[in-house]
Amino acid sequence: MNKLWTVKLILHLQSILFSSFLLTSHVLGAELVGRAILSADTFAPGSTSGQFKQTNRTVPFIQAQPVQGFSAVISGPKPGTYLVISDNGFGAKSNSYDYLLRIYGVEPDFVTGTVFPVDVQTGERLSSFNHRSFVELNDRHRRLQWPIVGDGHFYPNSQIPVNKNMRANRLLTGGDFDIESFQRISDGSYWIGDEFGPFLLNFGANGELLTVPIALPNFLNFGKLNFVKSPEHPTLENLSNRTSRVAAANLGSSRGFEGMAINASGSKLYVMLEGALKDDPQKKRLLIHEFDLDRKNYTGQVFSYKLENQDYAIGELTAINDREFLVIERDHRQGYPLNQEFRTPAKFKRIYKIDISRIDKNGFVAKELLVDLLNISDPKCISGNGKKNCQFTFPFVTIESVLPIDAQTLLVINDNNYADSMGRKPKRIDNTEFITIRISKPLLLETPGKSQ
Repeated sequence: MNKLWTVKLILHLQSILFSSFLLTSHVLGAELVGRAILSADTFAPGSTSGQFKQTNRTVPFIQAQPVQGFSAVISGPKPGTYLVISDNGFGAKSNSYDYLLRIYGVEPDFVTGTVFPVDVQTGERLSSFNHRSFVELNDRHRRLQWPIVGDGHFYPNSQIPVNKNMRANRLLTGGDFDIESFQRISDGSYWIGDEFGPFLLNFGANGELLTVPIALPNFLNFGKLNFVKSPEHPTLENLSNRTSRVAAANLGSSRGFEGMAINASGSKLYVMLEGALKDDPQKKRLLIHEFDLDRKNYTGQVFSYKLENQDYAIGELTAINDREFLVIERDHRQGYPLNQEFRTPAKFKRIYKIDISRIDKNGFVAKELLVDLLNISDPKCISGNGKKNCQFTFPFVTIESVLPIDAQTLLVINDNNYADSMGRKPKRIDNTEFITIRISKPLLLETPGKSQ
């Protein structure tokens, strides 16, 4: 067989595979109805950052903080606006000591395709990201029982002086917590899920930590530890090296509270681990824990979610009503499946609907495929390639935000892992894309936390 026929055969097989993807998409009935983009190189004022990050950008970022990537979204102060959290910053504890943890206000404009900053309190559109557009998380009241980056005169393992404002206000950084999920409750305070503990963190409306971090008990008694601990847990910091910390932990790094939902009455949180516990014999099982907001403790109710593949991860947990939730499940790959420039393209990016009131014979919550994010119908060609009857893919390595806007419309946002991910175009760092998807079958939607 000559090379020309070989190429034709490969293209034919790819066409067959993609056709099967499209069939799945049509069956599910997911349609792209909006898309707005926030440029990757978007910054807000703040202390100098990126001093410990190796990147293809010119670092450090003098008196500036990258706004992205975003790891969770909730409704904002006015319709059409949203609050998002930036995660720990540059991908690891050791390179994020100077990355400030913030809640940002944004407004995706699906007419112009642009994402604007807004006043985090009022929702008023702003001309640029400034101090009105974010809340900085801090420990001014000294609730933490261990040192933070801002307690030192120098950033860890360096001779670079810690920013004076960070020290004075005890601002929290990606060297302190890795925040991946959050909700706001009726008193205006925020509950935030961290991966380093994992911990539940309660912050006031102005960003001040209100209580000591709440650890997660090992309710199912897998292994010997009484609490769930990642290698970054502060009680493991005194161990001699990372190998020892990994061995002592019962949860992998970056596998903490990736998802957090609040029920319709605003009385309970549901927090979901991204990874399985090391001693759990079922490696596809992820745990969802129920937390009572009035009592400020875990109820002991634990639900089990089954991954399609033990190497996959979840990106978010969002409430539909008191019993049904949305879950983003994904692989660790990126890139358009039919673009040969991506050597390991994305294969699995999906949104499922689960029902915690329905448990199967193996103890897992009921699970139903809702959207295949690699195969979204785009009949109006909102994606902008100029063709008719387009198909749209969301092929990013990390997709970590989903929010029902109404019973048939979902807002989905990728985390661009600034500036590491390159899933949209080869060798070009990803922007953050806000997309709205219309689904054919309405959800039984109750506004989460409607008592706010």
